[in-house]
Amino acid sequence: MSILVYIEKDQGRIKNSSLEAVSYAAALGGITGDNVQVVSLGESVEGESELLGKAGATGVVQVTDDRLNAGVIQAHAEVVSQVFDKVKAKTLVLAKSSLGDAVAARLAVKLEAGLVTNVVGLPDLTEGFVVRRSIFTGKAFVDTSIHTENKILAIKKNVQPVKTDGSPAPVEKVTIDLPSEAFSAKITGTEKATGEVLLPEADIVVSGGRGLNGPENWGLIEDLADAMGAAKGCSKPVSDLGWRPHHEHVGQTGVKVAPSLYLAVAISGAIQHLAGVNASRYMVVINKDPEAPFFKVADYGIVGDAFDVVPKLTEAIKALK
Repeated sequence: MSILVYIEKDQGRIKNSSLEAVSYAAALGGITGDNVQVVSLGESVEGESELLGKAGATGVVQVTDDRLNAGVIQAHAEVVSQVFDKVKAKTLVLAKSSLGDAVAARLAVKLEAGLVTNVVGLPDLTEGFVVRRSIFTGKAFVDTSIHTENKILAIKKNVQPVKTDGSPAPVEKVTIDLPSEAFSAKITGTEKATGEVLLPEADIVVSGGRGLNGPENWGLIEDLADAMGAAKGCSKPVSDLGWRPHHEHVGQTGVKVAPSLYLAVAISGAIQHLAGVNASRYMVVINKDPEAPFFKVADYGIVGDAFDVVPKLTEAIKALK
């Protein structure tokens, strides 16, 4: 029996969230005794076999069809459903994402599978199949039982560390005859926010708030982010005031992020902002107000004026490099 993992790629590389999903499947396979097969769609990326194998895959099914590079949801769902049957899988694992959510929903119907999203831990198999997921933007958790034979688990980012001790996975290249209706939807164009590091996939995010007093002071954030190799974000008031573009707004009504490190500078920590960043592995706050709400949830905090602290922090990071 197999556990199948659906992976996503972006700009010629496998997304880290997908590697986390592979490692989650490997951990689950260690409990159930199942092997881990990965379905890779479209163009392969450099070192794909080694990356996926190190993360825990025992095999890769490479579906070589250039039309799949565009990420057409219906086509991806059709391919994954066929590979699911081919490898005799009963469980599908994937990273929770905008594309993953759409593909998973269609697969739940095709495979007659129980679907759980925002999964935050391995299932409890002592009495059935019970998996924990986060709800209410991460403020609470609920245990959900899946009673169907086929199961789909969408894993929340930063839940599972990526394994690095596996061996390269053998690749089987296959061709699947896709019906024309699988490509009935056409992607005519894609617009992405530009920048060295984009918020949704960033491993480190540095955000600034209204406490920086104006757009003329944003160089503090840019210098620190550049020194750390981080993406740049901001709070909602900052984007509302026009200091920064709206695609940099991090929060419940903006971009939700889940980096390994989130560094908030001069942001008080309103509940709407916290809802968009609480999946971060570590949160560091710099604020001159010791009563700022952000300090109650932060892993580390610096009470001090950002105009004093941030330049010193930036220089210290540059010196370490």
